[in-house]
Amino acid sequence: MFRFTELVFLVASWSLAAAHTVIVYPPWRGNNIHTNGTVSDTDPNIIPGSLGINYLKDNNTYGFPYGMQWMYPCGGMPTSQNRTKWPLKGGALSIQPGWFPGHSLALFYVNMGYGNEPLNYSHTMLPVFQITGPSNQQYDGTFCLPQVPLPANYTPKVGDNATIQVIELAQHGAALYNCADITFAEPQDVPEVNSTNCLNTTHPDQKIGFQIVYTTTSSPAPHNMVVNGYASIIVPLMLVAASWITWM
Repeated sequence: MFRFTELVFLVASWSLAAAHTVIVYPPWRGNNIHTNGTVSDTDPNIIPGSLGINYLKDNNTYGFPYGMQWMYPCGGMPTSQNRTKWPLKGGALSIQPGWFPGHSLALFYVNMGYGNEPLNYSHTMLPVFQITGPSNQQYDGTFCLPQVPLPANYTPKVGDNATIQVIELAQHGAALYNCADITFAEPQDVPEVNSTNCLNTTHPDQKIGFQIVYTTTSSPAPHNMVVNGYASIIVPLMLVAASWITWM
């Protein structure tokens, strides 16, 4: 893997309430970190801690004892009423990976869904990449990608709506989902992006590194060996010279 920390910009420090994953810019749909339910204390068949989503028969609702970020595609949050203007040809994305334990390593996926309320979030904006956090315990910090491109072969018009989906796959396998709803606009009509809403933290307890994820194809080594003719002569001579020097 190749480290590309220096490819991202803006240097500063940041503090935010403890969380799993937060899209700092453009603003996320809403706080889906809090819990709104508990595991069943009446059904002995449900082991406490075994479910992330519980159906509550009493009021015909769902409870999320561990928060809603586990839910595809947007962590259980409805579409935003107030969308963020985002440049026609792509723009900035800032993320707080989270303070939840187990996030010292995580894979990130950034996708886009088209329209007012997308049903398909399979349009890739960036290749999957890995972050390296300062600790496997809770930590504070954000990273900023100054220019995230649009999905291939997609050309929106001013006023078109879309949704940016961010997925964090933690090293223990948990997938966390968040979304930010946007409206495409001309760059001059988009609010300024600066260190107040998009930055890379640099304090040792907050610094986040990056790794590119790639695959390679390997093959068995060939059975035959090509010998350099010069090496077959020079190597023995070097050994003889070394022996002679030692003997002297």
